[in-house]
Amino acid sequence: MSTTMTRRTRPAGALLACLGLSALLAFQTKPTQTKPAPKKPTAAKPAPAKAAPATPPAYNRLKSGTEYRIYKRVNGRYVRQPALVPAAAAAAYAKRVGQIMALHVEYRTAKDSVLFQSRRQQMGFPVRVPLQTVTVKGGLEEAISLLQAGDSAVFRFNADSLSLKTTGQPAPAVVKRHGNTMRLLVKVAAIQSQAEAMAAQQKLMEAMQAKANLADEKQKPIDDKLIQEYLQKNSLQAQKTASGLYYIITQPVSGARPAKGEIVAVHYRGTLLDGKEFDSSLKRGQPIEFPLGVGSVIPGWDEGIALLSKGSKAVLLIPSSLGYGARGAGADIPPHAILRFDVELVDIKAATPAPAPVR
Repeated sequence: MSTTMTRRTRPAGALLACLGLSALLAFQTKPTQTKPAPKKPTAAKPAPAKAAPATPPAYNRLKSGTEYRIYKRVNGRYVRQPALVPAAAAAAYAKRVGQIMALHVEYRTAKDSVLFQSRRQQMGFPVRVPLQTVTVKGGLEEAISLLQAGDSAVFRFNADSLSLKTTGQPAPAVVKRHGNTMRLLVKVAAIQSQAEAMAAQQKLMEAMQAKANLADEKQKPIDDKLIQEYLQKNSLQAQKTASGLYYIITQPVSGARPAKGEIVAVHYRGTLLDGKEFDSSLKRGQPIEFPLGVGSVIPGWDEGIALLSKGSKAVLLIPSSLGYGARGAGADIPPHAILRFDVELVDIKAATPAPAPVR
């Protein structure tokens, strides 16, 4: 696990948060089984005659091996579209190169387990992908090039082939454990110019932030109760800040505390309340360094480390509103996770001076 686990994952990033296509394969979630929960037993009934299983619709196939089914919504129904004429599809896509596609994506394994859902990761909002000239056939680039605004599609790939063409690496074991086939489900929300996408992204950032703030507020009393129960169960005495951060100074040291902007070096071990470790600088033998109080780490860290002096150690119990909130982080930090960090402030360095303006 990298030290970036302590850094704050922002909903939208820069002015225009576009994902390269390889990023769409960089999912970190574990497969989720989609089987329905078992029902309670009921009185036996005579089994009805079994109907013959429906034959799944065949995929259209490009020369490169890309298999696809494209649907358009017509009068409230999704209508399967005929196979595309490759030359016509390529000519139509050439007019879209340089634009931005907003889309919802979902990856499923050969056994129909969910690997990645952008709606979940993006709190229901679409991700954005810049449309570029197709340089690799048979991969995500070619698949995305077939789609127009409003389209829904299902693509089927050889998992190893797709991963190699998109990321340069074989498919991860977590995928191949479920078979060497992957399906990509896509819904295109819009295709926009750069200016349109930037305006839409700004609105999306504001909406996502408002949604995250609302979720954080609802979660605060729940987290506080869980932290108090944890403290009682483990016979710990902690202090609480106005923001909801709990901290225990386990090795007090007199001296000045770091100021905003100063560079701090911190050793840490991060766990969930159940004791599961998700990150540790101690295992790497290298503390993390970052400027304090400027938002380069989660708020619970900015606040907690500011309470320490050089050489002191502490336990920080960080509610989800001061951590990764409703989004979580990767596969190991779920949504609304309360985090425990055992930290040591190793060093405090002067703030890095800003570069002189060019005259």
